[in-house]
Amino acid sequence: MEASTTQILYQNLISSAIQRCRIAEDLCRLSVVLKRIPDSDPPLVRISFSDTGIGSCLEEFQNLKCPRNIVSDENFDGVLSITTTSTCDSKIFHYHMNLKETVAARKLTRLPSTPKNGAKFSGTEVCLSTCESIAELTTGITLFFQKILILKIPKVAVELVVEQANAHGLGYENLLLADEGILSLPISNVERLTSGLEDYVLKHGNMLDKQCSSCFLSREHLKVGSGVGCSAESARSKGQVVEAVIIISELPEPSSLFCSTAFSSRTEVLYFQNFSPCSIPQSSLDGLTSIDWKSYGLDLGTVVLDRNGCAMLEWENFPPYSHIDIVIHRYHKKAIVTQAQQMTQGYKHLVKKAIKVALDGLKQRYKGTLLSAHALKICSYAPDLARTITGLILSSNDTDFQKECCSLLGLQPHVIGEEKKVEDCIKGKVMTIIEINDKKQQRRRESAPLLFDGENIHEPEFQDEYQEGEEGYSIFDL
Repeated sequence: MEASTTQILYQNLISSAIQRCRIAEDLCRLSVVLKRIPDSDPPLVRISFSDTGIGSCLEEFQNLKCPRNIVSDENFDGVLSITTTSTCDSKIFHYHMNLKETVAARKLTRLPSTPKNGAKFSGTEVCLSTCESIAELTTGITLFFQKILILKIPKVAVELVVEQANAHGLGYENLLLADEGILSLPISNVERLTSGLEDYVLKHGNMLDKQCSSCFLSREHLKVGSGVGCSAESARSKGQVVEAVIIISELPEPSSLFCSTAFSSRTEVLYFQNFSPCSIPQSSLDGLTSIDWKSYGLDLGTVVLDRNGCAMLEWENFPPYSHIDIVIHRYHKKAIVTQAQQMTQGYKHLVKKAIKVALDGLKQRYKGTLLSAHALKICSYAPDLARTITGLILSSNDTDFQKECCSLLGLQPHVIGEEKKVEDCIKGKVMTIIEINDKKQQRRRESAPLLFDGENIHEPEFQDEYQEGEEGYSIFDL
């Protein structure tokens, strides 16, 4: 469903408030309050967006992105009531802005200001009224906030307060309050993004205060990889950064109780720009689709953009009871950037790099994860190969030869009579070599480890840089 005028407006207003809180670099609070306007005809709901960040500037609202159909929208009169002040200001400034006014000079009306009497504080409040139902507004704002919470922006507490009818008349209910980022340890943005996406996945994106009890119950069931791509700061790049987190969730024991929406072959790519949810731009989408997904055992099918600009990836031949979640966040190292800098191209390479680092991190960290189609094919031959080698060893009448084989395999001599243990040991070593070689497929060709050299079979150190187009190894290099 296409977003309404009010929905687009409150998303932009919340995003602006977040930026003011981030730039303040101090403890801030962002509050959204929904309140019914009594005795209004038609029934109206007043929405208040208030923050304790730096004071806003008029250009910020004059450049506010507005829906194309705002003039004809009968649910919204187009008027914003704006109150703002900065710490250095001696007054609180009040404005009315009519977004439906076509003449620029008449859009903004300055109202009498209020003296602060020496008080030192800053903040902004923007109010609007709409005919949309309070239930629809609550749902939409809640879902928008839920995505914002994935970022776990430090030093910013957010709350959603809704007027509710009760036995005593009208009361207020705090539906959402998140302040975990305020007192958390100083960690990087990508670590916050990773933790936030884990919480989102455990809730399946449809719960606010609890995780799903029908499926996996802890982070132990999640395979997580993260990556960062950044450009050097220069007059052109302005310090562009792209962070990516990928989570593969697998249900350990499938049951009839799991959520029907939890596991599917479709992935919604959550996209953020400068710490706010937004639609994915074409350059970033190109970087996402240019990855050689088959080298990670994934077969990317169709890529669909919905009306809100959200990318949906459809995977082919995807394992049942599994799901992939992806989040991408691009921003500038500088707190304040111009609109021209925000539109800078060149994110394709950074998005591709961040995603590849995240994928390789998953491959490195979790045994047997994201093996290429070629590696999976070779793995299917491992049991027969192990059985054949075991038969050759055990069929020999030379006990010294058998003892030497056990030594090379890292087994005790008395195990030589236990065919299953010998076979499992050989199969495990073959599978390990296949994984190591598959991880090296985009790196410089080196000598493959020996099958029976247990000391040489180890995981290589993870690297962030890759050489595209280099060949990997196959089992036949042994």
